[in-house]
Order: sequence, then C-alpha cells, then structure tokens
Amino acid sequence: MDIYQHFRKEEHSFIDQVLSWMEQVERSYLPRLTDFLDPREQQIIEMLIGTSNDELKLLFFGGGTYSERKRAIIAPLYEEINEDSFNISLLQATYHEKFVSLTHRDVLGAFLSLGMKRKKVGDILAGKGKVQLALDKDISAYVQMNMTMIRKSTITFEEKPFSDLIEQEPIWSRSEKIVSSLRLDTMLKEIYSLSRKEAQTLIDKGLVKVNYRTVEDSKFILREGDMISLRGKGRSKLIAVNGQTKKEKIKVTTALLQV
Repeated sequence: MDIYQHFRKEEHSFIDQVLSWMEQVERSYLPRLTDFLDPREQQIIEMLIGTSNDELKLLFFGGGTYSERKRAIIAPLYEEINEDSFNISLLQATYHEKFVSLTHRDVLGAFLSLGMKRKKVGDILAGKGKVQLALDKDISAYVQMNMTMIRKSTITFEEKPFSDLIEQEPIWSRSEKIVSSLRLDTMLKEIYSLSRKEAQTLIDKGLVKVNYRTVEDSKFILREGDMISLRGKGRSKLIAVNGQTKKEKIKVTTALLQV
C-alpha cells in the first residue's frame, strides 16, 4: 500500500523524515527525540507508527496537560521515558502590563530574531503581565542571556518548574452545517459568517492557515481533521464530513475555538 496516498503532497517530506526516524530507532535501538511538532505533525507520526507497532512506542510531551506543540520520542518498547527525556525547559518573565501589551506574535518575533528556528520552541503564552516559553533545554541559557527585550519592554527570563505553567483547557463550540463544497473560501464563509468576497480577500492576503501552513488558494479542498486559523478571528477545525443531502449538499461537523 502506498502510504503517501493518504496525505497531501506538501506533507510527503515530513513523512519521509518520520520513516527515517523509525528506521534509525529500529536499527540502533536508541530513542529518537524530535523538535517541537504542531498537532498535524503529531497526528501524522501517530498514523505512521500506530498503536499496533510491536517494536516501537511513541510518546509526546510539551510541558503541560493542554500543550499544543509537543516534542515526540520514538523509542524501543522496553525504553523507560519520563519528562526529563524530552529535554524541555519552561522560561518565565514578567512585565508591566500597565505600560505595554505583549502578544504571542511579539514574543515569537523576538525569539526568531535571535536566529532561532520555530521548531525549537513549543507553546508561547503572553498576557496579564507574564510571558512563558516551553523550549529546547539546550538553548535555554542562550535565550535567557540574549532575549532581554520584547518590543520596548525589558524582561528577564527565569527557569520555572512545569507546575508553574499557566494552562487553560481549550473549549470548542461544535456546529452542524450544510455547505456547497469543501473549498477553503466556502468553509471560511460558513464557519466565520463572512461573505464569499471577504473570505477570498483574507485568503489572498495570506491571513489563512490550514494545518499551520499559509494557504493562498481559495479552491483548496479541506479534509476531515484539518485545522483552520484565520488571523483576528481565531481557530476552527473540520471535525467530520457526514455525507450528502438529497440536494447533493455536503453535511459537515465543524468546531470553533472559544476565546
């Protein structure tokens, strides 16, 4: 069976990477720790390794119960894995909320300006006078030393235990909808109560992501499980495609993340 047929073309290179990791672990009997993965990448690894693999096990950890971006460990079944195995540090800084308002985008921008790659940091929290980063422990000291300002706010990061991680369980509002197609512009229109023209404009401006990648094609066809992000409007996902109506419309289940 061709495993690639179940995935989009742009995901094939990541599939190749995962298959290579699996082969390395099977050959060397040593665990493989990945960088931080977005939820779609986590889903792909789970689909490739599966729960019935009799040689390998797969574990995820991102710092907390509701962490979105997580590191994965692919390991032989007998290998003992704990939180320390994931090599993650939690850094925290405070700032004067009265004088400046910091956002996720501000913090990520400051991190990337250090020459760091996005995959080296997991979830980022910014707000209410605090900034928290879950990141690769190997770069923790460097970030503490060099990431001393975000926008115009001077900050000092300190390492904290994971018990200090600020978490909030995501709440999704589910809806049953009937749509004319699974095109991206059509789904945006229905989920976010937009006009078709508004949806098209947002896509053209690069403000829409599907599975954490910018999509600028309004004809892009969504699939079950796809995560949509619309800048300024939040996240949603296509949970299920439930068949057709008598008039050949498509019945879908969607969910919108409540902020």
